Amino acid sequence: MIGSLIDFLFNAGSTLGILLIALVLLTSAVKIIPEYQRGVVFRLGRLVGAKGPGLVLIVPFVDRMVRTDLRVVTLDVPVQEVITKDNVPIKVNAVVYFRVMDPNRSVVEVENYIMATSQLSQTTLRSVIGRAELDEVLSERDKINLELQKIIDEKTDPWGIKVSAVEVKELELPEGMKRAMARQAEAERERRAKIISAEGEAQAAERLSEAARIMAVSPITLQLRYLQTMREIASEKNSMTLFPFPFEIVKAFMERANPEKGPLG
Repeated sequence: MIGSLIDFLFNAGSTLGILLIALVLLTSAVKIIPEYQRGVVFRLGRLVGAKGPGLVLIVPFVDRMVRTDLRVVTLDVPVQEVITKDNVPIKVNAVVYFRVMDPNRSVVEVENYIMATSQLSQTTLRSVIGRAELDEVLSERDKINLELQKIIDEKTDPWGIKVSAVEVKELELPEGMKRAMARQAEAERERRAKIISAEGEAQAAERLSEAARIMAVSPITLQLRYLQTMREIASEKNSMTLFPFPFEIVKAFMERANPEKGPLG
């Protein structure tokens, strides 16, 4: 009786152990890959290929799987101290947007593609900014961004990486340079203001000259202007009103006094 019980417990324990081993093997053999990832499978050290998404079966203790994320990675490039082409020291940082296009190469060709892309972005940023002058860095930001994106994308292509955009975020200038640029901007604004004022005076003089020619051809225009001025003076509440004496009346008396000189006097 006791021997039968021991045999039963031994057989039950063996069956439970086998079930546990089978469960462990099944768990390690079945992998679920989400839509935004791929599993790069190696069999005895040799590349099998990328698997997924969905349910993936691998051979336990024979296959090894490395997960790779296919979503866009936002990589902050740390602040870099750079001397521009015109010998101005500045501090600049950037952000790089990239994603894995070939999971196999991102695992086989480079040890850590995120770290490698970060180091490459830092050196490229220093190189591109160092070849440009300060005015170009400040005014042609889009051109520099495109150049950075092109260089980094070409160098990361063997790793299966696609760089979609590179943006220079901040530029920090020395305090002395900031003050000099502020003085330059103020002088430029004053120059533009003087030019606009001079152009306005020139246009006003041109209009007055044109009005004078019209009045010389048509004296009645001067009389109308005289009456309009009188009306404006009368509308004001003044204790004293000045009446301008028309020059035409004086001219008529002068012509009568000197008939030999003619109308031009």
